[in-house]
Amino acid sequence: MRRFDGVEYAVIPGFRPLELDLHLPDAVSAAGTAEVPVIVHVHGGGWRRGSRRHPLPRLGEDFYPAMVRAGFAVAAIDYRLSGEATYPAAADDVRAAVAAIAEVMASHGVGARQVFLWGDSAGGHLALLAALTGSAVAGVVAWFPVTDLTTMPGPDDPQTREALFLGAPAAKMPDLAREASPIHHVRADAPPMLVMHGDSDTMVPTAQSVSFAAALTAAGASPQLVIVPGASHFWDGAADVTALQQQSLAFLQRFVTS
Repeated sequence: MRRFDGVEYAVIPGFRPLELDLHLPDAVSAAGTAEVPVIVHVHGGGWRRGSRRHPLPRLGEDFYPAMVRAGFAVAAIDYRLSGEATYPAAADDVRAAVAAIAEVMASHGVGARQVFLWGDSAGGHLALLAALTGSAVAGVVAWFPVTDLTTMPGPDDPQTREALFLGAPAAKMPDLAREASPIHHVRADAPPMLVMHGDSDTMVPTAQSVSFAAALTAAGASPQLVIVPGASHFWDGAADVTALQQQSLAFLQRFVTS
């Protein structure tokens, strides 16, 4: 695996440059003739913490290499956290990363065959939102995502993660909370989506994913919903987290074109 750290993908006046780490298969040609599918990975952390360098603890250092071994390039991105800028900043950044990825790949001698999004928790929320609001992607994996900010616990509390992300409690800004919620952007032509959630998640209720999948289905799309027995947030309590990653990779591989 070849890795290029700190690749700039966007410059926003008044903010730090936005960067990603690019992970490429060793076999990819450096002559610019190879094309590989790429996963844009969006980290979690409640929109207020985390970085591209810290994937889920239960998967650790093999998280990105496993994606590369499965035949994907990986662009692990950072985005503006809620302490830097409120919504729609983070969502804009994810869309900007998707828009820039072909150029980023080309600058490293590789073509981007297709672009997929993958995120966990807040990152899953941002991945789903980007895919439903303007980003052309071939598929999405979302692990234990927030999908409806209007129904999360503590809608009047200004200190919740959701309130800090929006800039005010959801109850005080219902229209903005709806706009920032993937469930309110479902459509029949949504890209393929795999949503996975633990049945014992006390941080992001499992109902968030169940309701989202039901809304997509009602709109005419065909999402795949997987409820993981015994698992809470971050896959704590899950019997085999590696198997969940392999299942997610297999889902995306179904949509890779030759």
